[in-house]
Amino acid sequence: MSTVPKEEINKLFAKLDTDARKSGYFLNPDSDFTRELVEGLIANEKRYGHQACPCRLADGVRQEDLDIICPCDYRDADIENFGACYCALYVSKDIAEGKVQAEPLPDQRPTKREERPQFQESEAGTSNSELSHPVWRCRVCGYLAARDEPPGLCPICKATKDRFERFM
Repeated sequence: MSTVPKEEINKLFAKLDTDARKSGYFLNPDSDFTRELVEGLIANEKRYGHQACPCRLADGVRQEDLDIICPCDYRDADIENFGACYCALYVSKDIAEGKVQAEPLPDQRPTKREERPQFQESEAGTSNSELSHPVWRCRVCGYLAARDEPPGLCPICKATKDRFERFM
């Protein structure tokens, strides 16, 4: 039995869907499943004060959970590599259009706390070669992304992966 009012779930669902589409992302087309995930986000926000991923065990302390606050730090790479994020809230265009099914995927979140992105040391002025990930620049709009591979789609201008170049 849901403790979150249906209207609250529907409101956040609509907001997430609108935001996703504006940014070139897609929500899982299974609306019942997606609403259950949205309910989990709402429950976690009420419980912890932030929308921690409903499919991961949250610590409840924002700094500890920073990498799993939805959308999590692993979403783009998971969608690129597996077609969906870990909880399958966000999916690829092919999954959203029903061309392929979302499959279970491994959790990309490091198990060791010190290996999580929010605990990685960074110093102002470090060169690109000293960063933990290369920086990619969208040649269309200038969006920057620090990750192993460029995003499949620019969240700002919707340029495809091949429109990114290594920055610096």
